[in-house]
Amino acid sequence: MAAAVLATKAREISSKSIVVSSSGTSNWHVGEGANPPSQRTWEKAGYLHEHIASQITKERIAEADIVLVMDRSNLRNVIAMARDEEEKKIHLLRAFDVAASHDEVPDPYGMADGAFEEVLEMVERAVDGLLNALGVVNPSDT
Repeated sequence: MAAAVLATKAREISSKSIVVSSSGTSNWHVGEGANPPSQRTWEKAGYLHEHIASQITKERIAEADIVLVMDRSNLRNVIAMARDEEEKKIHLLRAFDVAASHDEVPDPYGMADGAFEEVLEMVERAVDGLLNALGVVNPSDT
């Protein structure tokens, strides 16, 4: 879901080039499409994104300018894979939401659609904060 939001908003920013990729720390669902309730939620909100599950690798961490994770478990897993000098580019996505009461995005997998909608709202605020921190502005916000 976060990749769908960031990728869509990034496409709307003409002055910057932002490439978004998504991967998990486990090999669950590798090669599969998006979780249906998640995709329904982001598409209902107007986000367009194609997703095939993949697993993060040391090479992907090295190639990325920034690595965003949803929770502390994934943060620990990604940091464990990264070289020391790469740790500074690994962040919890919600750290960019200045109004967040906590820094993790919960995983709504297996829950009702309403849980996905709540997560979408969290992700949207965090992505807007990220774009602001990067010094880019989403045209729909101007």
